[in-house]
Amino acid sequence: MIILDHPYVSQILEDTIAQNNYGVLNNIAAEELTSRKDLQLLNDEAFTKAIRNQKVPLLYTNSENSIEWITQNLGFTRLPELILIFKNKARFRERIKSMYPDFFFKEVSFDQLDQLSSQALPFPFIIKPSVGFFSIGVHVVNNPEEWGKVVAKLKAEIGSLGHNFPGEVINVSNFILEEIIPGDEFAVDVYYDRNGEPVVLNILKHLFSSAEDVSDRVYITSKQIIEEHLESFTQFLSKMGDLIELRGFPMHIEFRVDSNNYIIPIEVNPMRFAGWCVTDIAWYAFGINVYEYFFEQKQPDWEAILKDKNDDIYSMVVADLPKDIPADNIKEIDYEKFRTYFEDPLELRKIDYKKHGVFAFQFARTSYKNRKLLEDILQSDLKEFLIL
Repeated sequence: MIILDHPYVSQILEDTIAQNNYGVLNNIAAEELTSRKDLQLLNDEAFTKAIRNQKVPLLYTNSENSIEWITQNLGFTRLPELILIFKNKARFRERIKSMYPDFFFKEVSFDQLDQLSSQALPFPFIIKPSVGFFSIGVHVVNNPEEWGKVVAKLKAEIGSLGHNFPGEVINVSNFILEEIIPGDEFAVDVYYDRNGEPVVLNILKHLFSSAEDVSDRVYITSKQIIEEHLESFTQFLSKMGDLIELRGFPMHIEFRVDSNNYIIPIEVNPMRFAGWCVTDIAWYAFGINVYEYFFEQKQPDWEAILKDKNDDIYSMVVADLPKDIPADNIKEIDYEKFRTYFEDPLELRKIDYKKHGVFAFQFARTSYKNRKLLEDILQSDLKEFLIL
């Protein structure tokens, strides 16, 4: 069963639904975001009944905008409870505290930020909305001198934070302060099968331009990345799944991994894989249709999948607009120039930049010898692709 919602449904997801005749909630978003007329659309009553008839219901949504409907209509399942655990970062930290007893975190209401003494804070730390998405409202605070500046910046941002998302997805009334987690950042698409076993479908490394960068510009995957981290991530996910008793549950989870291969989770996005359907990178890199794997309860044969892979890098690039150029000042985007920047552009997804502040998502394959292309696009302000 699938709930579709804004902002984006990929062609891969749409075709997969139609080809497998998966049940889809008949909401406004399904009508607006899909062009096919052969989808099995179910009204609220029929959709809810189908969920109720499954001992361990398998439900997927491409967007966390659907969380509100799930919370209001599926209270007879554990889904609302699990969503609340994972969407509220402070609550999630509490649930896994036994795994990380010495990890610092503190939840503070937005109104109390001014009253929080910098002398009582362990620098450096990161501050972000307790319920958040897409790096919105996230700031690194390195020292006491930066604390006041960050609070002032958050106050300036508060009017626009979460403007395009419901409260279940982004809520800026409370913030979580937590210690900086050292190491490389990874994002994992995983589902827990009906027996509670984690099945990893995707491992992405999140690249940053600097220590202060919190953007989502570049994610990559490769044979090397999968082989290095599959076992350790699966072991962690198994322990977390036992702790929270997860069954038939999809998620997108982010980790930090230090030089000693010490793993600590950053956050969990429930009921979906990588947002904006960029989880489709698994198809381009490994031939894995993550939606089918979840609903058919299939496990990747990673040994066979990786056997003939070389050192190519598969990337997903988020083309966000420069902060100093208003969207209304842009006449158009030179999409062809952007697409052909990449060695092997696999798919370009054009986005309404005036609405979302992002003009494209680009999937690409890059040979290892040309990896500097990805380093350069990570550092770029992307102005060369704008026509003003």
